[in-house]
Amino acid sequence: MTPVIQDKMNRWALVTGASAGIGAEFCRQLAELGFSLVLVARREDRLQQLAEAISESCPVECRCFPLDLARVDAVQELAEFLLQENIEVEFLVNNAGYGVPGTFTDAGWSTHSDSLQVMLHSVCELCRLLLPGMQQSRRGYIINVASLAGLVPGSARHTLYGATKAFLIKFSQSLAMENLDNGVVVSALCPGFTYSEFHDVLDIRDQVSKMPSWMWMTAPDVVRYGIESVHRKKPRIVAVPGRINRLIAMLMKLLPGKVTQGMTQRESRRWRKQD
Repeated sequence: MTPVIQDKMNRWALVTGASAGIGAEFCRQLAELGFSLVLVARREDRLQQLAEAISESCPVECRCFPLDLARVDAVQELAEFLLQENIEVEFLVNNAGYGVPGTFTDAGWSTHSDSLQVMLHSVCELCRLLLPGMQQSRRGYIINVASLAGLVPGSARHTLYGATKAFLIKFSQSLAMENLDNGVVVSALCPGFTYSEFHDVLDIRDQVSKMPSWMWMTAPDVVRYGIESVHRKKPRIVAVPGRINRLIAMLMKLLPGKVTQGMTQRESRRWRKQD
């Protein structure tokens, strides 16, 4: 089901991690639905290229805001920009994120701290910044891009990634419950393996390429499922795209913890880079 957006004038969406992959695809599909866009990511050149391509195909405004969300003052700077431009965000997509390869002690604390700032602190701060306006207008959508990794047991390496995604799922569930009567829909989107630059950045393309094709989804399919999930009469608070991914998530609930822990650890060795 493709949602139909009414009253398209002056409706804004803000997408973090917008320069590539799932974030860029959210920008494309939201523009097709009539949302003007605030595109947030570190790479200004990539943002400008995407904004130009979207503007050529959709009659919406695109504002690029290059920003490193690892900075503790980043969200405040973004808040000042939105206030100055008189932009009220109706659709927030918290997509920025990345994994830190290796074991927990392989990287220094500053590296871990930056990842937590991007994937936890900035997400919570952006939600806190934009929720009051959504509540006041009684119309808003928040999609926090989590991961199937947040629904399965933890495993060695990429130590904080699954943990932060599990947090985002619980956080989204709580926000959804708090806003049931406020007209604001909140969802945690939990994709599994998705074709994007994510694995190239982590230098694990060779490992994940060994995974069977039926375990993979495309970014357009993932994003389409996420947007449809918040526009349903009964929204999916935890949205898991793909039948295989939903089967995995269900098995994690039904099987004993000792079994699922072993399965997760065994499979992670196949696609996470080893020393």
